[in-house]
This record gives sequence, C-alpha cells and structure tokens, in this order.
Amino acid sequence: MKYYSTLPLTAVVAFSLMTMLVHFGVLPPGLSLLDQIQGQMDDYFYLLIMIIILLESIVYVGFYFPGQFFAVVLVITSQPTMTDVIALTFAMVLAATLGSLINYSIGRANSDKFNDKSPTKLKHLLLAMIHMNSLAFFMLAQGANHRPMRVVWLAGLLNLPYYLALIAATAFMSEEVMQIAENSVLVFSLLAAWLIVAVTLDVRKHRSSQPAAAQQATDTIVD
Repeated sequence: MKYYSTLPLTAVVAFSLMTMLVHFGVLPPGLSLLDQIQGQMDDYFYLLIMIIILLESIVYVGFYFPGQFFAVVLVITSQPTMTDVIALTFAMVLAATLGSLINYSIGRANSDKFNDKSPTKLKHLLLAMIHMNSLAFFMLAQGANHRPMRVVWLAGLLNLPYYLALIAATAFMSEEVMQIAENSVLVFSLLAAWLIVAVTLDVRKHRSSQPAAAQQATDTIVD
C-alpha cells in the first residue's frame, strides 16, 4: 500500500461509525445478535462456536461482534471435559484460519500490482495476534502486499496453543479477563496508537523522498 496510514485510518473510521450507530440505537449491540444466533443453534454447538469466531475474525466485521468473549463464555458455561476443550480449540482455530484466509484474499484482490515476495517476520505476526482485530488487518495487509500465503497457515498453527491458553485463562480467572480485552475504549486506544505510528512513518517516508526527488529534478535540468 502507498501509505502506512491507510489501513489504520479506515479502521478508526469504521470502528467509530459502528460504535456510534450502536450507541444511538441504529444498530443493535453485537452481543444481542450473538444471543439470537445461540438461541437458534443450541443443537449445533461446535458450528455455533465456529460461526462466532469467524464473524469476529473478518476484517471490519470484527469490530461489531465480540466473538472471542462470547465463544469462550459459552465454552466455560457448558462445563466441557478436557476432550471437549481440545475439540473446541480445533473448531476455533479452523474458524480463525478461515477468517485469515478471507482477509488475505480480500487484500490480494483489492491491491495494486505490487508484488513483495519478502518473508513475513515472525515477530510481526506474533504482535498482530495480540487481538483478533489486529490479526485481521495484518492478514489484509499481507494479501495487499502479495506476501506468501503460508503466513495464513502459520497463524493457524500458532492459534492452537493460543486458544487452549485462552480457554484455560478464562476458566481460572473468570470472564472479566475477556471483558477487558473486548472493551471498546481499549480497542479504540490501540487503533489510535496504530494510526499515530503509521502517520509518523508516512511523514518520515515523505521527508526522505524529497531529497531524492530534488536531486532527480536537478539532474534532469543539467542534462
């Protein structure tokens, strides 16, 4: 992408718009819709979990649905056995990986012809996996830059221990842990910080390109 700030700017706008629409009653809260979905799919528990995680893992849509919080609460209240926890973990990972693949494909389909074959650094992927929404935008950027698709499968593998730890942590430390992670103020703060960093990078990029452009213009005049 031409500007680092493109994605975080659209993310801040989308998140702010959705929050306002919910606040003023134009849209119902995402949790209420998830409750309705649960009421209609009580007999298909694993499919329900997959749909919830998939909804949050899709870029922009994830701002509306607090999927991880809702899914983990469902898991805890169902009092699963260790076998159930493992099966549910695989269901969550499958849904999250499918979401990453969708985001990657969206980015690739809407990018320019730019083709960057350089490998993705593991530390950047791990940083993006701090939150479902950050991973969604990370995968969108990977697709837009035509990075190798193996980053999608790598994220899926890393999600296996992540979701196991997530379920265990919520079971032992209560639902408040996930409520903090899904707090709208926290999400907005993270998006704002991302935008500030991206704008800073854009400014630096612009300043560094000015001397090169000036030198090229001088060479053209001399010639």
